[in-house]
Amino acid sequence: MVKNELSFSKEKEMDIVLIGRVAVDLNSNEIHVPMEETKTFTKYVGGSPANIAIGMARLGNKVGFIGRVSDDQFGRFVTTYFKNENIDTSNIVIDDNGAKTGLTFTEIKSPTESSILMYREGVADLEISPEDVSEEYVKNAKILLISGTALSKSPSREACFVAMEYAIKHDVKIIFDIDYRPYSWQSEKEIGVYYSLAAQMSHIIIGSKEEFALCEMFMANENETDEDTANRWFGYKAEVVVIKHGGDGSIGYVNNGDKYKVSIFPVELLKSFGGGDAYASAFIHSLMKGKDIGESLEYGSASAAMLVSSHSCSDAMPVVEALEEFTNEAKEKYGSMIEKL
Repeated sequence: MVKNELSFSKEKEMDIVLIGRVAVDLNSNEIHVPMEETKTFTKYVGGSPANIAIGMARLGNKVGFIGRVSDDQFGRFVTTYFKNENIDTSNIVIDDNGAKTGLTFTEIKSPTESSILMYREGVADLEISPEDVSEEYVKNAKILLISGTALSKSPSREACFVAMEYAIKHDVKIIFDIDYRPYSWQSEKEIGVYYSLAAQMSHIIIGSKEEFALCEMFMANENETDEDTANRWFGYKAEVVVIKHGGDGSIGYVNNGDKYKVSIFPVELLKSFGGGDAYASAFIHSLMKGKDIGESLEYGSASAAMLVSSHSCSDAMPVVEALEEFTNEAKEKYGSMIEKL
């Protein structure tokens, strides 16, 4: 594989800074039973950008985070966990207005059927404000990652756009992980407005076919193909567009015309959530190491497979050696997962 043509500043102090949701996951210990019958849960750090931050740190990257947590035991649990993972917490604000760190309860009904129960009223992560975003902090990062959930409510959405403006000003690559969750949003049209604006400002966009449809609510034509979708965003700032299709794998489009399809790695599923965050962290890490887009997608798919066969999301994020060992062993057994289209 040839190296990709994406360029990331070598002078920046941080590899990636993420902004948005950090929460506490309480994953059911009783497997294949409904939550109402569950008696015990295990506590983990959660939230899509938080999981990606942990995944990037485990892979050896220098990671920072912009966000808010509650001034209580859960808030301290999150910040302590981040510090133990060598994630910079200097720009995480401890909320003093009574907001709480969000809670996510999960149940694993079967290997293919999981559900998530969110407690998201008055959460601290949506209280991050434009004043909490340091221009110098964003300036010193190679990448800024925005997660779609952070756009769902003010003042968090304004904080995201301020961070994106700083990123554009200082030549920081912007990644938009669409990460659609229905909570907090008022209407689909509201989603369409803010997702579209964020996508127009981003260099790399990652999401499912359904998530891209929300971004394009006011733009898309009927019967639009994945390639039409990618080309739309190439007309703005996008350099890479990744469209995920669940069990059918994912397709990565590059603005030079290259496109790659990557299949999922066969594993014994434990749960059906968390794979997307592992996918994003391994994919971004590989891009930053100069790997080909297809190879980066393959590493993302491998990391996702490792996560959906594990009980946790954050705790199960792999280190480089484990990721490479899993990928190489799986490829020896099943062959390459990459197809250049």
